[in-house]
Amino acid sequence: MESRCENCIIRELNALKALKKEELKRISDTKVSKTIRKGDFIFEEGEKLNGVFCVKDGVSKLSKMSDNGKDQIVKIATKGEVLGQRSVITEECTNLSAVALNDMEVCFIPKNQLSESISTNPDFTKELLLEMANELKIADNIIVNMAQKNVRQRIAELLLYLEITFNIDADGYIGMIFTREDIAGIVGTAKEACIRALSKLKKDGFISTEGKRIKLVNKQKLQAIVDGLTE
Repeated sequence: MESRCENCIIRELNALKALKKEELKRISDTKVSKTIRKGDFIFEEGEKLNGVFCVKDGVSKLSKMSDNGKDQIVKIATKGEVLGQRSVITEECTNLSAVALNDMEVCFIPKNQLSESISTNPDFTKELLLEMANELKIADNIIVNMAQKNVRQRIAELLLYLEITFNIDADGYIGMIFTREDIAGIVGTAKEACIRALSKLKKDGFISTEGKRIKLVNKQKLQAIVDGLTE
């Protein structure tokens, strides 16, 4: 019963919350639950999707490969998010890849089930539009950050975001481990520049590290860096 869409609380985190009970039952009868292992693709850039993926548990990165072969991370997707809906709605190939950053549980919902609800349920359509509008807003903010903020500012802002999103573990470190390469990909810089910036933040006493784990020691100073109030 817990795996049924009508009984799943995860849908309250996305547009599926606007579906009627009979629609949820119909989706439950056709969806497929999948386990995606860490490092595996959920889908690849340029792939034609026949449905969307609702993240039940776990974290993935959405990224785009640039012409020079650099992997630019566009978004970190967490529990409750629906992946691939824009490509399914527009009937275009995906312009991003989705890779699991840890072991994930996702539900694959066939395209025809969503299309029927889009055509008959205006509340669901509205929720989808709001989600895509929010994604555009996030993309706009990323573009502005890339243009106006330096690497140190972008990394400080990312660290604050990661702690808010993933909380902290029992030792006070950010609850999700990201490689230095992933952090570099998110802020749009080279891995070497990312390592230098993190080392400087550690030397200044703003963060501490243990292997790949990162702890925010002075969040006020990090926010001051983001705001351009300190170097």
